[in-house]
Amino acid sequence: MQKLVLASNNAGKVKEFKALLAPLHFEVIPQGELGIPSAEEPHHTFVENALAKARHASAASGLPALADDSGICAHALNGQPGVLSARYAGELATDAANNQQLIENLRSHTDRGAHYVCALVMVNSASDPEPLIVQTRWYGQIVNEAKGSDGFGYDPHFFIPELGLTAAELKPEEKNLISHRGLALRELIKQLQSRA
Repeated sequence: MQKLVLASNNAGKVKEFKALLAPLHFEVIPQGELGIPSAEEPHHTFVENALAKARHASAASGLPALADDSGICAHALNGQPGVLSARYAGELATDAANNQQLIENLRSHTDRGAHYVCALVMVNSASDPEPLIVQTRWYGQIVNEAKGSDGFGYDPHFFIPELGLTAAELKPEEKNLISHRGLALRELIKQLQSRA
């Protein structure tokens, strides 16, 4: 098993990445287990924040690191909440508060289109000159009424029209097949295999 530091302490993300990377013989270690504090995320793009987090985790651990920066972009709100998705309703906001803020900001809009974005960055070392970078999207719509108990973040309000379900109504293995994070990880795996 190859050790890989995950630059996240988000329990939902940790669970998803462990499940998705286990078949590739990666031992995913959340940075918090190594006493590594979260990196600053001062950038305006998902890719820049993911790269900063990956380099930070690798520098602190001396191990290869994987970072994800992801969020939801509402089309009627010019891409908001975007990189602020986890703290849309404030620095210490809960998922419920963030969802409520998004619903409130969309109240006067008829366009409920939105997409999740996932930027994944993997570095072999803190100074890796060739980080692997992947960015993917998962399209859906924001609905007012929360449905489903699986998932996290905006999943209960993220409706996938072709399935007639919210992301939170999908079983984890179903979500991993079609989600922004699942798509990004499969693309990252392809890139890893092509480098081998």
